[in-house]
Amino acid sequence: MNATIQPSIISGDLFAPASKSSMQRACAAALLTKGTTTINNPGRSNDDFAALDVIEKLGAVIEKINNTSIQIISRGVSPKNKEINCGESGLGIRMFTPIAALSSEAITINGTGSLLTRPMNFFDEILPQLGVAIKSNAGRLPLEIQGPLQPANIEVDGSLSSQFLTGLLMAYGAAGADNVTITVKDLKSKPYIDLTLQVMEKFGWQVTHENHERFHFNIPILQKSQENLIYTVEGDWSGAAFLLVAGAIAGDITIKGLDVFSTQADKAVLQALIDCGCRISIQSEQIEIGPMPLKAFHFNATDCPDLFPPLVALASFCEGTTVIEGVSRLAHKESNRALTLQDEFGKLGIEITLQDDLMLIKGGTGVKTAVVHSRHDHRIAMACAVAALKAEGPVSIEEAEAINKSYPNFYEHLMQLGAKVHIQ
Repeated sequence: MNATIQPSIISGDLFAPASKSSMQRACAAALLTKGTTTINNPGRSNDDFAALDVIEKLGAVIEKINNTSIQIISRGVSPKNKEINCGESGLGIRMFTPIAALSSEAITINGTGSLLTRPMNFFDEILPQLGVAIKSNAGRLPLEIQGPLQPANIEVDGSLSSQFLTGLLMAYGAAGADNVTITVKDLKSKPYIDLTLQVMEKFGWQVTHENHERFHFNIPILQKSQENLIYTVEGDWSGAAFLLVAGAIAGDITIKGLDVFSTQADKAVLQALIDCGCRISIQSEQIEIGPMPLKAFHFNATDCPDLFPPLVALASFCEGTTVIEGVSRLAHKESNRALTLQDEFGKLGIEITLQDDLMLIKGGTGVKTAVVHSRHDHRIAMACAVAALKAEGPVSIEEAEAINKSYPNFYEHLMQLGAKVHIQ
């Protein structure tokens, strides 16, 4: 699928999409909680559907109540299939592997697309310490595991991704870990762990930590039934970041459905928007945003690397050189995002320099008409689409359907705001 975006002035109100970070964690917690869970505002991205498919294969029964709610009935991890597939979800593969290891049955864990190339050495090193047999494809998928996982005092490396820790925290909680500690070195993306702990607390697990370095499980979890547990999925700051940037460069809009007190890491986009000088009003129920003369900014994205693509789009229209820290976090995404952003925005006439852990974007020089490629990366497609709103001419995005991974309604939502988008 190709999408062509014409320069457009946008306006209007829009609700943020559902957070796949919140949705996938809720699916995992619902699987691990014996009883019935109702999830309101469920996500509809490919990653969300992959999570639902995984928990179904691991024993959950999923029923749709209506368009805004689903019901999950579970008796805990009880695999119905010998293989689960996490699609192309990095969170999915890293979170559900320790969860699947709670079973004593042999299970193959696989994925698709770029997930097949992402390193999984973490599990080769950690799972045997927890009594889980594992065989990987030289540190890549597929993984063959056999538990049951037995919680123990361990030390893990958190520098590659916090998602590995999310899976361990949930698996330890469900296994009734008592008087054990997970020690983490160099943890990145701490806000995502805060989100994990928030979801766990909602489902009845209490985990304490010391400065995100030592996580303690002191009280065994009583696996009592939860007959009517209700969880509402938050609005997604990751997807909304693209909408907010679109407003900052292309017209006055209002975004609703975001929790300004959320633990989601990508809420930090607000600071970048404030620093660049756009017009912004942050309220409890909505965020109003619009264009003003924009200036370059400095932003540390080490804990929120998914903000690189929307912030590159924003920086393209900021006078001067914007500096974003945290490039090392981009190597193992759907693409190597540092190089991909450099290449695709280079086609749009934007000069991006990579310098150690820094990305330097020379903005205010004009975004040219061009044909770009998503590189099968949802955030690259959305970043190019947002930049196209104030380009000198139309921008065509090849393999534009990459957005389905996280935000399938993205182009539709742009059109609702008045953007001229042609899909073919």
